[in-house]
Amino acid sequence: MRRLFLKTGVIAGAALLSACGVCRGQASEAAIPLPEHPRPDFQRAEWLNLNGTWAFRFDKGDAGLPGNWAQGKTDFPLSIRVPFPWGSKLSGVTNQADIGWYRRTVNVPSEWKGKRVFLVVGACDWHTTGWLDGQEVGRYQGGYTPFEFDLSEHVKWGQDQQLALRVDDTPHPFKLTGKQGYGAVKGIWQTIYLEARPAAALEQVHFLPDIDTGKVMVKAALAAPARKAMRLALRFKPEDRKEPAVAEIAAGQKEIAFQVPLGTPKLWSLDDPYLYEVTAALSGDGPADEVATYFGMRKISVMDLPGSGHPYIALNNKPVYLRLALDQSYHPEGFYTFPSDAFMREEILRTRSIGLNGQRTHIKIDIPRKLYWADRLGVLIMADVPSCWGQPDAKMRGETEVALRGMIRRDLNHPCIFSWVVFNETWGLRSANKEYLPETQEWVASMVRLAKSLDPTRLVEDNSPCYNDHVLTDINSWHTYLPGYKWETSLADVTGKTHPGSTWNYIGGRKQGREPLLNSECGNVWGYTGSTGDIDWSWDYHRMMDAFRRHPKICGWLYTEHHDVINEWNGYWRFDRSEKFTGIEELVPGMSLRDWHNDLYVAVGKELCQEVKPGASVGVPLYLSVMTDRCAGQKLALRGTLRSWDNLGGERCVDLPLRRTLTCQAWQSGELEPVEVTLPDVPSVAVLSVTLEDGTGTVAARNFTTFAVRDGVQPRQETVTRAGRKTRIVRVAPEAFAKAEWSLKQWNVLGGLKVNGAGKGFFEYRIAWPEGLRAEDVETASFKAELSAKRLFGKDVKGAAKMDGDYMRGLGTQNPSRNPNAYPMTDTQRDAGAVRIRVNGESVGCFELPDDPADHRGILSWHAQKQDGTLSEAGSYGYLVSAEIPKRLLTRAAQAGHLVLRLEADEALGSGIAVYGECFGRYPLDPAVVFALK
Repeated sequence: MRRLFLKTGVIAGAALLSACGVCRGQASEAAIPLPEHPRPDFQRAEWLNLNGTWAFRFDKGDAGLPGNWAQGKTDFPLSIRVPFPWGSKLSGVTNQADIGWYRRTVNVPSEWKGKRVFLVVGACDWHTTGWLDGQEVGRYQGGYTPFEFDLSEHVKWGQDQQLALRVDDTPHPFKLTGKQGYGAVKGIWQTIYLEARPAAALEQVHFLPDIDTGKVMVKAALAAPARKAMRLALRFKPEDRKEPAVAEIAAGQKEIAFQVPLGTPKLWSLDDPYLYEVTAALSGDGPADEVATYFGMRKISVMDLPGSGHPYIALNNKPVYLRLALDQSYHPEGFYTFPSDAFMREEILRTRSIGLNGQRTHIKIDIPRKLYWADRLGVLIMADVPSCWGQPDAKMRGETEVALRGMIRRDLNHPCIFSWVVFNETWGLRSANKEYLPETQEWVASMVRLAKSLDPTRLVEDNSPCYNDHVLTDINSWHTYLPGYKWETSLADVTGKTHPGSTWNYIGGRKQGREPLLNSECGNVWGYTGSTGDIDWSWDYHRMMDAFRRHPKICGWLYTEHHDVINEWNGYWRFDRSEKFTGIEELVPGMSLRDWHNDLYVAVGKELCQEVKPGASVGVPLYLSVMTDRCAGQKLALRGTLRSWDNLGGERCVDLPLRRTLTCQAWQSGELEPVEVTLPDVPSVAVLSVTLEDGTGTVAARNFTTFAVRDGVQPRQETVTRAGRKTRIVRVAPEAFAKAEWSLKQWNVLGGLKVNGAGKGFFEYRIAWPEGLRAEDVETASFKAELSAKRLFGKDVKGAAKMDGDYMRGLGTQNPSRNPNAYPMTDTQRDAGAVRIRVNGESVGCFELPDDPADHRGILSWHAQKQDGTLSEAGSYGYLVSAEIPKRLLTRAAQAGHLVLRLEADEALGSGIAVYGECFGRYPLDPAVVFALK
């Protein structure tokens, strides 16, 4: 595959042409944003990229048309960087109005003389009018699909001419605006270019593959009916087809369809996304028109999961278990437009890197070059039509049909797309009284039929629903957002109601057939009261993944979401695409998100954290899910490991006497024999990990469950023997401080399981000297505690701003920590601090607190949650701090009869301090003084 990548990101080989397209003395490639040809799937040799700096003027009072601004005599005082929408940072222009005018000089090369010249606009939101040297050349209404203006009658070959565009993006309830609350997309947002074509030219070339016959149906359309007999020749790479495929076109004919045999076709698949590169040449009436294009031989269908009777979506006659992410496809600085082709490639690689096999581009018709990278790298795409937020009146219906037709016409050749989604969550489909009327339902069904008539090779959804209101669909999809502890019950309910003839998830008395059951949005973000804000999503995600894999009737899931946006923080990545950290690799060495997205999956236990008594033996259920036939017949070894951290932070790792061998069966799902495990005999947090290894010792699957090993509250004082030495331990609950002063705020979590102090200040604990203990009998003494830095989050500020407004339209709050459920997930931004520990007034050390983290490592914090629809600092945890207490201080403390321990932070040390107790955080540890006795 590597040989197919060029610096410009364009397909190599004779069939596809140079990406730059910069002609004679025009700006260099480096000065042009997105210099690559925008359509690798439909590319002519002679083109001129017009991206870059244009003169610009806002028209707040709509004075431009009566003022004849198109004539070139009006000053355009601003400069805008095209193709970034005005208002985005990358455009260089702040949003000041809904109407904007663009102007620049163009010079059509003399070498193009004798050909027709078109201005092609990839996408411009919303109503665009164009002029060349003051002569109007065209108008277009729509914000998502390409359009073109014919400049031919006005071109002055080799001379500078003035091109002007007026774009009106005035809000209307019938417009398709999708999620533009994340950043208003106004004006040009995809590459704009000039293109030369012969008089007789191709309008489109579509390929409809049939892998069962080894043929591809070609449907081509000319820009105008042929004036005389012509010929269309398709040239392939020699290794794909030695001879061109040729079809004759009769005079007067505009469209042609014919089949091309490919022998034994090379299939496009997720593992080997092979693309057939083709040059389509139209000849017979003047100069030939040549277009470079490509397609993939692949089949999208529905079939039963072998041995189950469950309908699944199939790729190339094999079921595919869908592991998808909702992709808002937004960029913080370019909104709909990405800064580079490399960034779009990286977006697709990010999806592959964590083991997902697809994305749903959410209510946005995505950029063709991003789809190209999905084609090239092997990632499936669900493609949405953008939604409107008004009512389904005639204007809305017209806008929707324009978008649907334009999307299918432009994107039909992209093999990555496996389904078209016409509507989302019934947005824009309800009348003034909020009803989804029967006549609207019938219109929606007609749109499904239209999509299928335009493209019979893919699946079509009427509506990706959260209100159980399908009308006519190829996929029985549904949306659910829940806390982790509710997923098992919910999926059991959904699968129980799913069968042919069931009315569940359909409206108007319509019934299910044998459509695959697919969750098309899931997660925890909207599962808690008032949503979550920024939290550790990995804990609930783990429980959700376990639940999905226990229900093979469901053919896959789609997690919300790929990356954060301005008011949602549940992405795998931050909005700037920086990383978040789950912490699972520290709990189970070698584990990553890919283990939750594998074809082979082992669900361990039914609760992610189970409370058991020290020394108890428990049976842990296992469930095996195999969503592939590639490992059929292989011998797999089942292994188990128990790692634990005790109540002094000591770590222990034990390999279990588990040596089972399994024979893997294709598409297998079912219970395995439980694992018997004996837990540590002291209070601990334990992680039971299970792996499946193949014959080479390579780990094919990893997963785990956890245990809170305890028997009530630990004694405040006790003498224990550790490592052959007697140890006296004196514990104090986090909330049992004698004194606390903090400059910003002090507060307790869940009744004192954790205490927080923000700003400058201290917690002071007064601990009585243990009765009967002599200082001279102490070998060493230390203070141990789990502590973290503590920043003041938005939700913790008095008088915090309200979170009013529709989150789906970018409102609510843009503060990730404002939501009362929030506790920002661990990421690359560290909120570091330090703690100075004093004993009886004397400093015994200053200790770094690297962060104020929250992720899977905060096992006890998650286990402590009330499961009432709210969260209280879930997943948060600290760092094990151990401060040695000098003997001279022990002598003084014994004489005084107490130890005074002060944990303090000041401006020099950074943020405040959080103190964790035995039932919260990472370690089962209350703050404690530990005396090792002689």
